[in-house]
Amino acid sequence: MYNKVIAVQDIPAFRSRSEEFFPLEWYKRMLHDHPVYYHEATDTWNVFRYEDVKQVLSNHQLFSSEGERSAIAVGAKNKEGGIPDKINLTLKDPPESTRRRSLISAAFTPRALDNWEPRIRQIANKLVEDMKPDGPIDLVQTLSAPLPSMVMADLFGVPTDDSVLFKNWVDILFQPLEKGSEQETELRKMSAAKQYYEYLYPIVVRKRTDPADDIISDLLKVDIEGERFSDDEVVRTTMLLLGAGVETTSHMMASLFYSLLHDDPQLFGQMREDPGLVPQTVEEMLRYRFHISKRDRTVKQDTDALGVEMKKGDVVIAWMSAGNMDEQMFANPFTLDIHRGNSKKHLTFGNGPHFCLGGPLARLELNIALTAFLQRFSRIEPVAFDLEKSLVMSAPGQSLTRLPMRAVQ
Repeated sequence: MYNKVIAVQDIPAFRSRSEEFFPLEWYKRMLHDHPVYYHEATDTWNVFRYEDVKQVLSNHQLFSSEGERSAIAVGAKNKEGGIPDKINLTLKDPPESTRRRSLISAAFTPRALDNWEPRIRQIANKLVEDMKPDGPIDLVQTLSAPLPSMVMADLFGVPTDDSVLFKNWVDILFQPLEKGSEQETELRKMSAAKQYYEYLYPIVVRKRTDPADDIISDLLKVDIEGERFSDDEVVRTTMLLLGAGVETTSHMMASLFYSLLHDDPQLFGQMREDPGLVPQTVEEMLRYRFHISKRDRTVKQDTDALGVEMKKGDVVIAWMSAGNMDEQMFANPFTLDIHRGNSKKHLTFGNGPHFCLGGPLARLELNIALTAFLQRFSRIEPVAFDLEKSLVMSAPGQSLTRLPMRAVQ
């Protein structure tokens, strides 16, 4: 369950979906003119510079994850959609959050990633092979939407044919609350949570006695100083993991290909000639094209650590995607440069004690998907489409619902 939700969309007050999809001008203005900005309507402080964002995210003695208000709505207002208290990381500080984090991280070890890689590669290769060359392809429908859902279904140990259900549930459960439709959205969230719970609970019970090589079985085996998950807690924990593992990765994958088509069409050919450029391209895209990444914290004591007087109880929103555009950290930050030496210092996955556990998995999927595409097609070409009508609000900001292109074999 989430706290009182801040209407964070009111802070930039974008005039269109496409403006929010890639808000470079707003970031530039805030970084240069309002690096620490108080927004009266939402009663929030907002920070944009790289070092300020890092401090807000990592200094839990001053900036706490525990507060009455939040910029993120996760879960649903019923028992099926509530996050189990023992893994509610985002609303706790160390050492409590560290203990809770260890319960989940036991299922996300480097060994697990090594085991998952061939499974992810097989799924990605199949999706890319099914694409028809030379004709129009919708990258969202053929790759960026199905791949993360199919990967999570496989890693959970459930039929990949049911991955479309996962995607539908995630789209609802992690949908931001928009003014004027809060009640309707809440009802849809509760319905989706109940459907998900009823689908997965019997599977979890079965895996308790018949475990396999999957995340659900790993969670059922977790034992940290005698603390274990119940079947109910595993179901609700996987709901959180599903959202983190599907929506943000799908969003980033579509944005990456949009950038290859519309930001710098030469990049695809460069990677075809030198596949070794793929990992650093992924990192630069995470820095340049993931929007809008942000987290909120609550001030624990009166402080002027950010250069202004903040009071205990004030809410601070750290705009990580703006920090990724700080020229004090990245040279020519508003330029896409896959040869940038420090792209990996981006803040897209956060910083400090709440650094995203799913970051390595997201990186792996993006690298595998891009590599599979490069191996199958020699070049890609954009197809004209209405960007404004092809976007929908999601947890990471405006996400593409379609991305037409031509891929030549």
